[in-house]
Amino acid sequence: MENVVIIGTGCAGLTAAIYTARANLNPLVLSGTMPGGLLTTTSIVENFPGFPDGVDGFELMQRMQQQAEKFGAKVRFATVESADLKSTPIRLQVDGEVVETKTLIIATGAGHRHLGVLGEHELEKKGVTYCATCDGALPVFRNQPLVVVGGGDSACEEASFLTRFASTVYLVHRRDSLRASKIMAERVLNHPKIKPVWNTVVTEVLDVASGKVTGVRLKNIVTQEESLLPCAGLFVAVGHVPNTSLFKGQIALDDAGYLLPTRGAATSAPGVFIAGDCADAVYRQAITAAGMGCAAAIEAERYLAGLCG
Repeated sequence: MENVVIIGTGCAGLTAAIYTARANLNPLVLSGTMPGGLLTTTSIVENFPGFPDGVDGFELMQRMQQQAEKFGAKVRFATVESADLKSTPIRLQVDGEVVETKTLIIATGAGHRHLGVLGEHELEKKGVTYCATCDGALPVFRNQPLVVVGGGDSACEEASFLTRFASTVYLVHRRDSLRASKIMAERVLNHPKIKPVWNTVVTEVLDVASGKVTGVRLKNIVTQEESLLPCAGLFVAVGHVPNTSLFKGQIALDDAGYLLPTRGAATSAPGVFIAGDCADAVYRQAITAAGMGCAAAIEAERYLAGLCG
């Protein structure tokens, strides 16, 4: 039986792993379907303390994993198929195997939110993508007009990155101003290759029949005017959906699916703690996820000490 199982290898999960490993709890860390979390798809992280010149997201997560493993964390590339949070001990089905643990830290993060428009699903990986740093350099996108949808920091970063390859980057946003941080917004609006398209939404991705993206259908939500914008790719950056469906009905979730604590990082299920973007609908930053991972680890350690005492 494990003392601590941590689900997720993003900033929250790996920080929890560092703390619980240093407490000699020998945590088992399960990677899930995206080892390292969404931060591995970010080219340069400029706002994580300690890196004045920025750090590659993948490199940052590698360093955090190495640090956790140095202190005794066991990182396993596996997926949790089901979880019984009400049993004692807690029981997880992991790649067909039952894993029992005294405590569980859920740090499952979040996934990309989709637009839900015609053609999006059919053309995914055929010109529709949710990660510019993963796909932006592909030959099909080079020297072509590209569309980014969104108005936050992620969308601005996607648009900025794509200027290295695209002829023009159209940044489509449903409002008349960006909600990104000031520095990111200024960087985007001052770039000659980026053209903002305000008060507008994508209603359809073209062209399913040809098996590739040839353009998008747009609608101005103020004038209701529709138009077609030719492009070779659509990059969607409209937020995230928490990866929490596995725990529905066992611990409290809000209407958007985020896990809700009862106190600190604790939940209504004894020995179950939460951290990171799966439980944070407000900040959703790498550094806040790391802080939540630290808190969850300390609470798990104290919970185990109480069992022994």
